[in-house]
Amino acid sequence: MPEEAPQTISDGDLVYVDYSLWILLPDGREDLFDTTNQELAEEHDKFDEKRVYAPQPIVVGKGRIFPGWEESLRSVKVGEKTVVEIPPDKAAGERDPRLVQLHSIREFVRKEIAPEVGKEVVLGNKKGTITAVTAGRVRVDFNNPLAGRTLKYEYTVTKKAASPHDKAKGIIEMDYGDPEEFEVKVIGEDVMIKLADVCKYDELWFVAKYRVVSDLREIAGFDSIRFVEEYVKKEEPAEDEAKEEAPEEEGAPEELPAEDVEEEEQAAEDEPSEDAPEEERVPEELPAEEAPEPEKE
Repeated sequence: MPEEAPQTISDGDLVYVDYSLWILLPDGREDLFDTTNQELAEEHDKFDEKRVYAPQPIVVGKGRIFPGWEESLRSVKVGEKTVVEIPPDKAAGERDPRLVQLHSIREFVRKEIAPEVGKEVVLGNKKGTITAVTAGRVRVDFNNPLAGRTLKYEYTVTKKAASPHDKAKGIIEMDYGDPEEFEVKVIGEDVMIKLADVCKYDELWFVAKYRVVSDLREIAGFDSIRFVEEYVKKEEPAEDEAKEEAPEEEGAPEELPAEDVEEEEQAAEDEPSEDAPEEERVPEELPAEEAPEPEKE
């Protein structure tokens, strides 16, 4: 049979990508910034134990990745290894000096933040990186860490989500994570999703849920989306089973029937005590033939 032609990538596709992102430095060196390869992350001291190292779901044509990378994805096929260099204007843009700001160290004390160079912080709903700490002042750079950098992507599209079920799973992973903990059932243009137990108390889910709903409509094309929370009552063991499982006390004497107890008590009363003195014991009567004859006068 002829081999199937490799799948192409189009806008709106949800694809899984295995990639490594490098920063090209002015001196010609390459600095690893991000990767889905655990061995490479460990080799370059970028390993994060909280992260799952596996191909990541990405939606193409929605402006959620750098424009230069999105252009490259449109021209590749599933399974092809690709290397692309992206200039700053098609990546994170140029650096803006106005986004480098000085803050009083007292502001960090009030927020109970220990200022350290390289630490990421959130101030005024903006995320930045501390670049310097001096007497009474902390310099924070609110530029994107990749701003002004030329980037290199080495990547392979490992698969494309084709069915509505696969798209729903991919959207959950992309917007929240842990897709295997969710049960997805597609019925025509509708989808029912049984939530993972962690969603019942995870604040991140309450934020991600609205993004998941939007993507399920826009990317997967579902008309109706239903989330199901399940609370199962734990059944207690039946009373008879509990009794059967109760361990027997070691050495516990068996209870005798009431009539046997009375017979034993009566026998104990009739039997003379071995410790009683001899004179107190009642002599046994001899049979008539063994009784001594009376002496004749």
